[in-house]
Amino acid sequence: MSTTTKHKSDMKILLPFLVPTFVLALVLGIALLIIPKAELHLLLCQPHTAFLDTIIPPVTNLVDWLPYLIVVLLLFYRAGWTTFLASNLLLSTLIVQPIKHIVHAPRPLTWFAENMPDISLPLVEGVKMNHWLSFPSGHTTTFFVLFFSLSIILCAENIKGKNILSFICFLCATFGAYTRIYLSQHFALDIFVGIWIAIFSTLSLYYILVLKTQNTQFWGWNLQKIRK
Repeated sequence: MSTTTKHKSDMKILLPFLVPTFVLALVLGIALLIIPKAELHLLLCQPHTAFLDTIIPPVTNLVDWLPYLIVVLLLFYRAGWTTFLASNLLLSTLIVQPIKHIVHAPRPLTWFAENMPDISLPLVEGVKMNHWLSFPSGHTTTFFVLFFSLSIILCAENIKGKNILSFICFLCATFGAYTRIYLSQHFALDIFVGIWIAIFSTLSLYYILVLKTQNTQFWGWNLQKIRK
């Protein structure tokens, strides 16, 4: 296989997740341009239902443990993927956190209290509300880093049904991001930028760690082989 053909094949691995993500980012970007900040938030965070109030808090909290569980599980499959995902989570965090503290933007609850005090946001009972460090959304970045990375792994390993599974990964990332708006923890702009940070981080590390090292023995190492 020629280098050009091989690189085209490598790029195809990205497409099942990247294409719908670009469409989502385009639609969200247009909405941000034509709909005022407050109106867009109220449009997206309503209406609340008892069913969504029940399932969304545990879904949004998945980022507290699921990425790290998958990092550990990948050790039993292929260490290269463990390094890829762990590095991706670290890089994206190192990008998001400084921006959060530099911008120090108010969360929706605080912003509406200061700018539109007559409007009461729909809240979910039992959910602790944050007040600052809204921009960008770290949860959104982590959701998209995790599921974009999983999509790449599925496609690179040529798992059966990889394209459908990659689209499911996209839906999971999107729903995870939406939970932040539903809970009024973030504005749509926070989500938009969080998605782009995840794309940048994942593509950067895909190039550095995957394309540049995929033929080394490191990619064949896993815990099961060490134990034999």
